Amino acid sequence: MRVGTVASTPPVFVRVAAHPLRWRILNELAASDRRVRELTLAVAAAQSLVSYHLSCLRAGGLVVARKSSADGRDSYYALDLARCTDLLSAAGAALHPGLRLAPVEPDRRSARSSGRVPRVLFLCTGNSARSQMAEALLLDRAPFPVHGSSAGSRPKPLHPNAVRVMRNRGIDISGNRTKHLREFSRRRFDHVVTLCDRLREECPEFPGHPTVTHWSMADPSAAGATNAQTYPAFERAADEIERRVHFLLAVIGQPSTKESS
Repeated sequence: MRVGTVASTPPVFVRVAAHPLRWRILNELAASDRRVRELTLAVAAAQSLVSYHLSCLRAGGLVVARKSSADGRDSYYALDLARCTDLLSAAGAALHPGLRLAPVEPDRRSARSSGRVPRVLFLCTGNSARSQMAEALLLDRAPFPVHGSSAGSRPKPLHPNAVRVMRNRGIDISGNRTKHLREFSRRRFDHVVTLCDRLREECPEFPGHPTVTHWSMADPSAAGATNAQTYPAFERAADEIERRVHFLLAVIGQPSTKESS
């Protein structure tokens, strides 16, 4: 007895992701945003082949691309985790209604069985917007104790639009100060997340070999000449950071997360 209408072709996620090389590319992008040449080295394939499969993944909606703010001739590729969640759920449901997947929520019970609090550092150039919003969202959304910090390579005053978009989400960062990454150069972190392409190029090494992840995000303050003009870009940035923080918390919440002394 059939349990539903049988699709004439496999669901999008199965059709697009099933190729072995594409699956390896997806695994690399699940860890961090990357450029084509980085993916080429990681999957040991020719650049033309990697570019072709990236175009297939983009056409399927699994991967997005963004011009690098450090080098406008280059691009960063990112895995659209929210879109992948929807496509995976649809793929399961296409086979059987009982296989529709539910998003995994960070688990406060298994997050840190050792009782040790994970430490996360967010970095962008000015520490005036992106990294400040990421720190605030991590601390507010985490269902378990976590230490969150942020800093920049060339700190600037906290941007009023960053304060405003966080206030709209019930978070007050108006009293935060911006900090130089030198303040944290000798501290140990479990995760270091760069949100700026320029800073990624100059990010120093931190003690304890933390997991380093890059989120390629444009500076929202560069989207216009006035605060009113740039505010929509700050809203979009905050939405994207909130989505990424949600998935980062799922990683931090795994018992296998690396411990550092």
